[in-house]
Amino acid sequence: MTTSASGLVPAPPLDPEVAAALAVQLETPSPITEADVPLKRAEDDAAAVSAQQRVAELGLVRRDLAATGHDGASVPLTLVHRPDRTATSPLVYFVHGGGMMLGTRWSGAEVFLDWVERYNAVIATVEYRRAPEHQYPVPQEDVYAGLQHLAEHAEALGVNPAAGVVAGISAGAGLAASVALMARDRGGAQVAGQLLLAPMLDDRGTTCSTRQYPTGMWNAVENELAWRSLLGERYGSGEVPAYAAPARADDLSGLPPAFLEVGSAEVFRDEAVDYASRIWAQGGQAELHVWAGGFHGFGTFEHTVLAQGASASARNWLDRVLGVSGRP
Repeated sequence: MTTSASGLVPAPPLDPEVAAALAVQLETPSPITEADVPLKRAEDDAAAVSAQQRVAELGLVRRDLAATGHDGASVPLTLVHRPDRTATSPLVYFVHGGGMMLGTRWSGAEVFLDWVERYNAVIATVEYRRAPEHQYPVPQEDVYAGLQHLAEHAEALGVNPAAGVVAGISAGAGLAASVALMARDRGGAQVAGQLLLAPMLDDRGTTCSTRQYPTGMWNAVENELAWRSLLGERYGSGEVPAYAAPARADDLSGLPPAFLEVGSAEVFRDEAVDYASRIWAQGGQAELHVWAGGFHGFGTFEHTVLAQGASASARNWLDRVLGVSGRP
């Protein structure tokens, strides 16, 4: 058993292989501060250029669209798919991570490009407006508007949201969960499943896992900054709506089947476990994987046994929900 940096709360140890990989990449992870946001966004923009070049090199089709946000603003969407896509190619509506403050619709391309290859999927990736410039409800409403646009133009775009999934990573997974709640309550576009990878669900910061990881990869300090950036004056109050922080939802019934993945050694562990448990308690379908020794983002170390196991489990769920089997 290890102890958190505060010395107060025992914390599960990291998986040795992913810990070694992390040490090579980043010797001393330091919290992202508000002052770091411009530099981090510049890095995201550079990565977006590389991702778009990769799409072109693979010979994939790219189609840029725009939804209309709740306030009339334009919300960019991009479809990515193979030239040989068919009318039955599954749709994956992808929501990028970045703590609500960072990332672009090309962040996470290494994940969704695998789905393009494996399932001949059509990926729709959304450029929601980010905090702190755009606080709740703007990011949530932007993602909801993107899903509605796909449903309203399904025939012209050759997609079927009702047979597809909404997928997200970290903050993107939290937004995906929010949109599932919004669609249920508003009678909006329905999907067949929600793929929530290391989801950011709870603004309150009161879980044991939050206290266990005050430092490290996406720690409690960064998590508080992200929620403060999103919520503004609402942060720390009882006035935070469930659409902002899905863990606050009392009613988790009637939602699409959910897949939740989290590491045992990360801030989001307990909120993901609680969310899945409450879906089950209200008669819903959820699949939960807690990977022993996984820190936030361990899946990016694709050469590790832990990351390979996590990827295989997510693919297995997608095989079942999409009703198709990807390549072995």
